[in-house]
Amino acid sequence: MSKIIFINLPVTDLDASTRFYEALGATKNPQFSNENAACMMLCDTIGVMILTHDFYRTFTSRPIADAKATSQVLLALTVEAHADVDRVLGAATAAGGRADPNPPQDHGFMWSRSVEDPDGHVWEIFWMDPAAAAGDTTGVDA
Repeated sequence: MSKIIFINLPVTDLDASTRFYEALGATKNPQFSNENAACMMLCDTIGVMILTHDFYRTFTSRPIADAKATSQVLLALTVEAHADVDRVLGAATAAGGRADPNPPQDHGFMWSRSVEDPDGHVWEIFWMDPAAAAGDTTGVDA
């Protein structure tokens, strides 16, 4: 069995967050979704569990950070093609996200932009040249 990662994020508006993650390309898994949480699968092995604050608090006694004011984690999501960075960012922005809370980055072999979800969690959407991803740095400026 492949390992699966689930990123658990507290959200204030489950419906708005569900629309945002669908715009990122996630599919809602109804088997693990209800009025307190939605399981948003980005692929077969990566899921984002978006949890209402009350439900999130059942898993930890630590205070929920304000992701719009602090940074605790940097999340990055690959796309298939260079143009998909802007396409996905546009869709996520149309679904309630805020574009470019961090400056876009163009390294030639890699293009990325970031989008903030409705609760302030920042996702970097990036494309990397497959040759560079495979370790072939011939002609790549690092």
